[in-house]
Amino acid sequence: MSDFKKLFNFTVNEIPRPRWNVLDLINVINRGSVPTLVTCEIDMTWSEDLRAQLKEHGYRTTVTAILLKAIAVAQRSHPESRTTRLPWGKLVTFRDIVAGFTVERYIGSQPAVFFGAIENADTKPITEIARELKAYSEAELSEVNHLDIQNRFNNMPWLFRRFILFIGRRYPAIRLKYMNATFGLSTLGKFGVKILVPPCVTTSTFGVGAVEDRAVVRDGKIVIRPMMTIVLNFDHRVIDGAPAARFLKDVRNLMEGGLEDYMRSEMAFLMSGAPEAATVQT
Repeated sequence: MSDFKKLFNFTVNEIPRPRWNVLDLINVINRGSVPTLVTCEIDMTWSEDLRAQLKEHGYRTTVTAILLKAIAVAQRSHPESRTTRLPWGKLVTFRDIVAGFTVERYIGSQPAVFFGAIENADTKPITEIARELKAYSEAELSEVNHLDIQNRFNNMPWLFRRFILFIGRRYPAIRLKYMNATFGLSTLGKFGVKILVPPCVTTSTFGVGAVEDRAVVRDGKIVIRPMMTIVLNFDHRVIDGAPAARFLKDVRNLMEGGLEDYMRSEMAFLMSGAPEAATVQT
């Protein structure tokens, strides 16, 4: 190959339309955020036992469903974790807790990241959260309202999209209509990834790795436990380090068994085989 050909040994392409969804959130919605990380290890013994127990009674759930529930419950006691900063310096705290998460879908042959939202995840049964997660992963885009809106939004003219996002950053009511998540969650555990640091697209954004057997010390003895690494990427303009650490600690405690107190009525219905179990509020 000649030197001239080597000089132009590359291709230039347009950014695929499906990519604009995540790029807009990173570049526009949380512009100026100060991302800061805290991380911890979660002993998943209780959570894995819960999954096994539910499976025995015909309810398949995932670690993600349990984690969304735990984070949502923790947000009740940590309003700063569901607070965002407006461009002119005011802070707005959202009352309703909405679990946000990433989901990969294909538009033709192009993989695209979409953002799912499950409302009232703090009171919604885990089995219902799992059902909604499955719909986000498997249903047609047009059948899931949140995905359908994002897909159509991606195909709008660039200037119109930016205008809507500009308004959304300044008026909470507009933001809640199109992006109502009070926290974000991204997981690559199914690929064997141990740790993930996602972009800070909400004030509180979690990255989750795989659940794997590790040697840990319990009561002075080395034992093997299913462990998971979780990262909280938070906006330091809104939350300081200590409150963020307390928030993450509460999430860990809930995942390690504390969530049981919030699931008694749900589990009672599920174990009884009652058909209305999926609508039980906790």
